[in-house]
Amino acid sequence: MTTVVPERPLRALVLAPRGRDAAVAASLVEQAGVTTGTCPDLAVLVETLDDDTAFVLMTEDAIINADLKPLATWLAHQPAWSDLPLVLVTDGGGPERNPIAARWLEALGNVSFIERPFHPTTLVSLVRAMVKGRRRQLETRSLLADLRRGEVRLQQINDDLERRVDDRTAQLQHAHDELLAHVAERARTEEQLRQLQKLESIGQLTGGVAHDFNNLLTAVLGNLELLRKRLPSNPATDRLLDGATQGAQRGAALTQRLLAFARRQALQPKPTDLAELVRGMGDLLRRSLGPSIAIELDLPAGLPPALADQNQIELALLNLAVNARDAMPDGGRLEIALGLETVPPSSDLAAGKYVRLRVWDTGCGMDLQTLSRAIEPFFSTKEVGKGTGLGLSMIHGLALQLKGALRLDSEQGRGTRAELWLPVANGKAAAAVVDAEIGADTSKRRLNLLLVDDDFLISLSTAALLEDLGHEVVKASSGAAALEVLQSGKPVDLLITDYAMPGMTGVQLAEAARQLRPGLPILLATGYADLPARTKLDLPRLSKPYQQRQLAERITSLVG
Repeated sequence: MTTVVPERPLRALVLAPRGRDAAVAASLVEQAGVTTGTCPDLAVLVETLDDDTAFVLMTEDAIINADLKPLATWLAHQPAWSDLPLVLVTDGGGPERNPIAARWLEALGNVSFIERPFHPTTLVSLVRAMVKGRRRQLETRSLLADLRRGEVRLQQINDDLERRVDDRTAQLQHAHDELLAHVAERARTEEQLRQLQKLESIGQLTGGVAHDFNNLLTAVLGNLELLRKRLPSNPATDRLLDGATQGAQRGAALTQRLLAFARRQALQPKPTDLAELVRGMGDLLRRSLGPSIAIELDLPAGLPPALADQNQIELALLNLAVNARDAMPDGGRLEIALGLETVPPSSDLAAGKYVRLRVWDTGCGMDLQTLSRAIEPFFSTKEVGKGTGLGLSMIHGLALQLKGALRLDSEQGRGTRAELWLPVANGKAAAAVVDAEIGADTSKRRLNLLLVDDDFLISLSTAALLEDLGHEVVKASSGAAALEVLQSGKPVDLLITDYAMPGMTGVQLAEAARQLRPGLPILLATGYADLPARTKLDLPRLSKPYQQRQLAERITSLVG
């Protein structure tokens, strides 16, 4: 939109120092309707010049000997819209006949010459033409100002538009990034869920198989013990019995690892000083790793105790160290470090503080495919016969059972880092307890024992072990049969029962037995690690497979 500029009053400047030239010139200019201002010399005239000057009227004698440089400089620095007109009254004519006038024209630019004598009408007409031209210059100034304002406004609009486009682009990019992150997170979550479901299914299968094997191994180990006692001792027989016993014990160790992976092993979590635990294993680790592997310990003082099962953590650490040794056949370095970590909400672990046990080797490392399967049971990259593939699976199950986590990171050629995160315990670390040696003849007292198990082989072998200890044993194949014995009034000093039985579980039997005989000691012998969450009774337990010595110790602790 073009700005309409009201006409401003213009004035003409007159420089005519001789006689009445200034007064006459001013009078003639004012006849044309223009205000005039008279200047005594060229310096004052230059100082008076401004945008409201319509034109300048000078006489030849006023500038013939004057320094025109200030005036020429002012004229040269006019704005682009301005070309101030000059009127020069001469006595010698214009530049076509007057060389001096030609130099003035070259120096001053927009000069109109009027030669004396002239008719007043000529000057008035010239003045009006100059004023009209000057006003057009001022209109051009307004138009240029409007144009500049328009350009500024357009630039502002463009800048604002660019800012809006940038903001919108940033919003779209942010939304796109969020969508990609959401899709990636969803994919990770789904993959984790698939892995958890896969591991849970495998865990249920292996847990059930391990439980059944524990039952079978209980019968095998019990009968082997009795055979060793009853057969005449000779090298050939002893060698066969030793081989059978070792095989059964290795089977028991395997089922224990399966239960660990399935998170069904019996744990005794207590506040544990992991730094003391690691230091206590120093000699064992050095002997296991050999002289070619340097062990570095980073065990900060003042770490809080972790809630852990000391025996299982020692076994887990030994497993990790042995894995590291196998990954460094030419030697290397093993770093074992402890640290305190805080887990925020919305993590794969429950929020809180954790003690981190890190085992880091400089071995060959694993590729991504191997790393993704590292905790699968029976998966191993070792040669046949050199590993069961249950080490990391057991540690993973142990960590989950302790409400912690196992985190693995590996890179081929740079080694493997395994981190076991365990929750911080509330109490103080318990001192290590050394079990006293208790012989198989612990209980000299003859007891009346009620043995309940639906498995004939287990019932037969366990009864034989108990009778070998000198006790009187009454066998029952179900909970209902056991209750009949209790209701009959027969003397019973201790009830030993299996957990998983048809019709009535061992826990249900214990609850019913307590109602019949409130003070009756009860021992739960089972291949399972955990009882159902709804179980009200806290029963002492004996894990299968057990041997006669363990059976005797448990009986002594309950009955004396």
